[in-house]
Amino acid sequence: MGRRKVVGALGLTGLGLLASSVSGNAFTSSPSPRVNVQTQSRTAPAAQSQRIDLSQLPVDWARNQGSLLPDYARYLWGLKLVSISPAQVIGAHAKNKGSVWNSLPPKAWWTRMGYTLRVADRVAREMNATKVEVVSAYRSPIYNAHCEGARVGSWHQANVAVDVKFQVRASQVTATARNLRDRGLFKGGVGGYSDFTHIDTRGVNINW
Repeated sequence: MGRRKVVGALGLTGLGLLASSVSGNAFTSSPSPRVNVQTQSRTAPAAQSQRIDLSQLPVDWARNQGSLLPDYARYLWGLKLVSISPAQVIGAHAKNKGSVWNSLPPKAWWTRMGYTLRVADRVAREMNATKVEVVSAYRSPIYNAHCEGARVGSWHQANVAVDVKFQVRASQVTATARNLRDRGLFKGGVGGYSDFTHIDTRGVNINW
């Protein structure tokens, strides 16, 4: 399929086309993640216009995030995602492993997750999925170290990776994500697991 047909199939033509590239140092000992995700602005559904409900977050955790919490909520709101809510994304950060709690990502890294969430949202639209569960997003280094099976250099620590569940078999989500990536939507890793799919925008295509 030619480049023009690929772009047209993804609905990324016209003045709304944005080709964005972000690089950042995730770890001092590893290469900088390079993100290149094509996105478009669109109108979120009416449900998105409602106030973001963060009342279900652990009280102490929410307090410890300070002013970052409302600021991050507003940033996520601005992404205008269709199938992923800001509350879902934030809730994925408010988790603990014993006495070790995760946290919100550094503010300077927020746009990295914006690209990845748009990719996951685009996969959902391709599959006509109206609900996406965000299992994991950013993981602080200390929290990541306590996650069973997590790699030391996990891209979750660079805030460019999400683990998501759809209301269909995970294998279907994985296949759809890889198909869209191979058609030029983004560059990154897609990992298939029994009950969720890992998607990241590291800038280099890889499967597992």
